[in-house]
Amino acid sequence: MVRTTRLIWLLAALLVACGARDGDNTGPPTGAATGGGTAASTAASTAASASASAGAPASASAGAAASGSAGADATPMTSERANLRYVALGDSYTIGTSVSLEARWPNQLVASLGPNEPSLDLVANLGVNGYTSQDVIAVELPQLDALRPEFVTLLIGVNDVVQGVSADTYRGNLSAILDDLVARVGPNRIVLVTTPDYTVTPAGADFGDPTTQAAAIRTNNEIMATLAAARGIIVIDVFDISRRAATDRSLVASDGLHPSSAQYQRWVDRIAPAVAGLLRP
Repeated sequence: MVRTTRLIWLLAALLVACGARDGDNTGPPTGAATGGGTAASTAASTAASASASAGAPASASAGAAASGSAGADATPMTSERANLRYVALGDSYTIGTSVSLEARWPNQLVASLGPNEPSLDLVANLGVNGYTSQDVIAVELPQLDALRPEFVTLLIGVNDVVQGVSADTYRGNLSAILDDLVARVGPNRIVLVTTPDYTVTPAGADFGDPTTQAAAIRTNNEIMATLAAARGIIVIDVFDISRRAATDRSLVASDGLHPSSAQYQRWVDRIAPAVAGLLRP
């Protein structure tokens, strides 16, 4: 009985072994097929990755990026911005000597334009106390290469008067400045502001004979207007506003010479509409 049972078990084992060999000849079991399919897929993926590393076509790379997780490189960059990069050029009037940062007229200008787009981002105020037109050429213009302005303002000329720079020299310097700016941003992205009359301030007489100096300021302002008109550049005249300081001392800063925040606000009331017209025609 025992021998018979062992014989039966041996026969059963032989049948199972034969069946396994037959199965290998006809195809893999379902479980093996799944595993084989996974391996094939992995091999294909590996081959595809190797192809991409070796220099896959752009369309294949784009498809791989699209099917992968989103990233910075997957989103196209755009150069469109709501605001233009704004750089202010000039002297003490531009840097706002004796007033706070917020009271400087370039800062007030940006604030006055409000939330409407496009507007201005003041990326640099290059004004320096005492600068002449030659200083703008030598020091300020070279900085524009790195600043990449899209809009500029310029107020320069009072120190040319104070330092006795001739009208012809001022004309030549200003021509060079304007030509440089036009080449960078175009005439419709430039606003010029005339030189105010400092001679009516309490400290005005400390910087030359008021009558002589006021006449020289007028001459330089006329030169600016002529050169700007020839290039299609807007000029905002604040000379008349500044002369109101003769009777309204609230328009003079604490140093007795430069404009106050209140005077700069009056300038901006005149400048801002012109700037808005250029930005939002």
